[in-house]
Amino acid sequence: MVKRIALVLLVVAMATLAFGQNKKTKEPTERSVSGIVTDENGMPVPGAIVQLKNLKTLDVRSFIAKEHGDYVFNGLATDIDYELKAEYEGRTSGPKTLSSFDTHPEARINLQLKK
Repeated sequence: MVKRIALVLLVVAMATLAFGQNKKTKEPTERSVSGIVTDENGMPVPGAIVQLKNLKTLDVRSFIAKEHGDYVFNGLATDIDYELKAEYEGRTSGPKTLSSFDTHPEARINLQLKK
């Protein structure tokens, strides 16, 4: 009887340790945002300038959209909001916000240029 109780306690202790380790997984401290810049007709716009503004420090980073209109910004803090917009030949997209409440480590925000 004592051996059975000891065995049950051992199993419970091991299960508690195993589940406890999963809960201690750290939240990511960095994230990225990517997307595609398109024109009014939904066609990709290579060469568009995508600006990412840190809404805490107001620092701005830029990226020139690649061949398929795609862009990416890596190494972004998870606790800061960012504003994105695109420009190309006098056309701009409306600003979009990457919120600190968005917990996805790889956010996707597409930008569409307007006349």
